[in-house]
Amino acid sequence: MILHSHHGAKYSLRYCAAGRAFNAFARAVLTIGLFLFAVAAEAGERPVVLALGDSLTAGYGLPPGKAFPAQLQAALGAHGVDVKVINGGVSGDTSAGGLARLDWLLNEQPDLVIVELGANDGLRGLDPAVTRDNLDRIIARIREAGARVLLTGMLAPPNLGADFGESFNAIYPDLAQRHGTAFYPFFLEGVAMDPALNQEDGIHPTAEGVAVIVGKLLPAVLDGLAEAVK
Repeated sequence: MILHSHHGAKYSLRYCAAGRAFNAFARAVLTIGLFLFAVAAEAGERPVVLALGDSLTAGYGLPPGKAFPAQLQAALGAHGVDVKVINGGVSGDTSAGGLARLDWLLNEQPDLVIVELGANDGLRGLDPAVTRDNLDRIIARIREAGARVLLTGMLAPPNLGADFGESFNAIYPDLAQRHGTAFYPFFLEGVAMDPALNQEDGIHPTAEGVAVIVGKLLPAVLDGLAEAVK
């Protein structure tokens, strides 16, 4: 996802309230999550998280073990949570690609699926209505399989115009509300447009950038897992 610097303040303000809300409840979520995982561990269960996404999930340009799924699993482990996190990211993938390979990935029987898709749809200027339909079907299919969904939002490239941006950016909160799923407004929150946290292409986070994403997303992941193992 390409985000130009002169739009940074607008994006930051738009999502700072959601970020503060996650931080405010982080400790409570961690406490509840750790308790439930302790119960699950006693029962001999190991929850499974599927990270379904594109290059931001796959770990494009990163050393082994530094992609989002690996860092997320390490962060969960540091909190005493023994979880298997599957890297279901494919570089260059669109929402259509994610939908096409979803059934195969669901054979892993995940308890929680983090959906991080749509950035490449936006970059290619694909019809937002098509992206919306693909994501709608992805969420429905995951729920039919009995897994929880954590939908992560994305933003349209500003150069495609206000109308496109308005239609694209509304996809994620609308679908989260429609399906009643957990929702994290912007996957790249705190990382987008920061040269210190992105690779030279200005699109893909460095290992340090991924660590920021994981840290901000962790409470939502724990919350989703806590619901899944009840």
